Amino acid sequence: MTQQRRLILRVLAEADDHPDAKGIFTRAFAHDPTLSLSTVYRTMKLLETQGAIERHAFEDGVSRYEHADQHHHDHLIDVETGQVVEFSSPEIEALQAKIAAELGYEIVRHRLELYGRKMPGTSKRKSAGKTD
Repeated sequence: MTQQRRLILRVLAEADDHPDAKGIFTRAFAHDPTLSLSTVYRTMKLLETQGAIERHAFEDGVSRYEHADQHHHDHLIDVETGQVVEFSSPEIEALQAKIAAELGYEIVRHRLELYGRKMPGTSKRKSAGKTD
């Protein structure tokens, strides 16, 4: 793996949000000013194919990325700010498995994306995971 690809992967592994390719480029460019945006796009496609990263195409139409070496989690996307909140719910996981089993299936993978807006009068969310 080239030095620039390692840098891109490191930037993504250290991210505590779900950056798009331009965000990854900006962060990586600070460490290597010879990096080009096209290199980031090609690298993201390669790393996704290799299973090292996951690409999310949320409703805003922008592909966002995260390192694949994370625990399973789902996403809540704020439709007004674009903020992505990661959460895990054993109850939701159990319900999905139950529904699949009732239909004669075993879940091999899934993605759950919830879209919402902050409820009036709530300034802080309950701790359920990390956010962008």
